[in-house]
Amino acid sequence: MKELTHYFNEKNILFKEIEAIEPKQLESRKKIKIFCATGIDKNYYAIFILNAQSRFLKKNAEELILLCGKLAEYKGHNFKKKILLISSPLCSKAKEFLKQNEWKVDEKY
Repeated sequence: MKELTHYFNEKNILFKEIEAIEPKQLESRKKIKIFCATGIDKNYYAIFILNAQSRFLKKNAEELILLCGKLAEYKGHNFKKKILLISSPLCSKAKEFLKQNEWKVDEKY
């Protein structure tokens, strides 16, 4: 969590509150870190951190959007900002698909 706050401090984004969500709570078996955060600008952030060896494909992007929908149901509100921090290679079609669905993707995390 410390590296997460450090990463967003570099981007000039400050949070009032950060809450970690276990994937099991969303009935998912994926190895992904999920955070809900409230910014000082009163925006709600859904932050997904993925560390994988294999390439992130469009199929994975569709699953991520479904997972974000489950998170919105679980927390009871929609998220204004959706962010994916990923360390594995990203397929160009998956990146374009996420951008069309108003996601911010950072591959260098």
